[in-house]
Order: sequence, then C-alpha cells, then structure tokens
Amino acid sequence: MSDVAVQFSKTRLALIALLTLLVALATYFYFSGYGAVVEQFVFDYLRDNREVLQATIADNFIIAISLYMLIYAAATAFSVPGGAVFTVCGGFLFGSLLGTTLTVFAATVGATAVFLIARSALGEMLRHKAKGQTEKLLEGLERDAFNYLLVLRLVPLFPFFIVNIAPAFASVPLRTYVIATFVGIIPGSFVFSQVGAGLGSIFDAGETLSLSSVLTMDIFLALTGLAVLSLIPVVYKRIKARKTT
Repeated sequence: MSDVAVQFSKTRLALIALLTLLVALATYFYFSGYGAVVEQFVFDYLRDNREVLQATIADNFIIAISLYMLIYAAATAFSVPGGAVFTVCGGFLFGSLLGTTLTVFAATVGATAVFLIARSALGEMLRHKAKGQTEKLLEGLERDAFNYLLVLRLVPLFPFFIVNIAPAFASVPLRTYVIATFVGIIPGSFVFSQVGAGLGSIFDAGETLSLSSVLTMDIFLALTGLAVLSLIPVVYKRIKARKTT
C-alpha cells in the first residue's frame, strides 16, 4: 500500500473516530445521568488523540466542519443533552472564533428545525412532553417575542428544548425566532468555545477540566447583564403604555 493510501486510510479512520465520539457522547448523555463521567471520557479522548485530530482537520477542513455542524444541528434538533460539551469540542478542534461561528449556525439550524416541527402536527406531542413548562413562557413571548426570547437564550433559565418549542405555541414569527436565537446564543457559545480553545494548555499542564467550573459567577453575571439590557425595551414599552392610558 502506498504512503498516500496509508495516509488517506488513517485520515478516514480519524474522521470516523471523531464522528463516533460525538455520536456516542450524544447517545450516552441522552440515556445516562452520568454527565461528569462522559465529560471526562471526552476530554481524555481529545487529549490522547490531539495531534491526530488536528492533523485530520488540517487535511480535511471542509469535511471536518461539515461533520461537526451536521452532528451539532442534529443533536439540537433531537434535543440531545450535552450541548456545552459539543461546544467545547468545537472550540478545541477549530479555535474559539471559528468554533463559535460553526456552533451558532448549527445550533440555530437545529433549534429552527424543532420550532418548525412544533408548528406541525407533532406540536401537541411535544407540548405534552414539555409537561406544561411552555405555558410559563407564553405570556412573555406574546408581549415582546424578540426581547423575551433573547433573554431566554442569554441566560439558561429554562431547558434549551423548552425555549425551542415554546415560541411555536405563542405564534412567534419564524424570522423573529431565528434572529433572537442566533444572537442570543453567541455569548454562551463563545465562552465554551474559548474554553475548548484553551484545552491544549490545560492538557500540557496536566490539569483536569470540569464544565461545572467553567460557568463562573463572573461569566454568569456578564450573561445576566446582557439579558437585563435586552429587557430594557420591554420595560420602556410597558412604562410608555401606562403613561398613555
């Protein structure tokens, strides 16, 4: 077998290994409650296969980003838990800026798919699965869909799945949903992508990483601050409406 064929075979195997890792991660998160164990498995895998994965992506860049976006969008569409781990992987594989960009686009596509499904004949089934949690969001979404949805995206007060389907039941326009989702998930995606981009230095130092330590109080307060800014137009409209009545 020629050197080129051997290299191609190794590259293909590395891509398959990466794909298998992400799918296994999604499946494990879905059926198991051992999130910390899965996190450690993923980080160990990235550390042990760091050079191979980086070389694979360098040689097969378009295929790699396409696979990542496809898997991320599918995981979002099927409401598979573990989005933070996926995003950290994206930052590790593609860097903070590109990783954030790929994640935001893929997550928006997946969330939009759920939104459209919720507006189909399957909507009632999804609403029943949510066990009444969507009802808590309907009033705010009906009053000011964009800003309220933006707040929900910035600060994870409700599960991502609930925030994906609730706007469908509040008759939120598709355009409003897509834009608010796209903009709202950028800060959080960047935080976790930045963590992924810094994994190399963590591995070199022999340290361990836990996602529970990533969302520090400073980061949470920063995201909350952005959410408060998003609410300013809502508060202004209500004050203005009271003055005119």
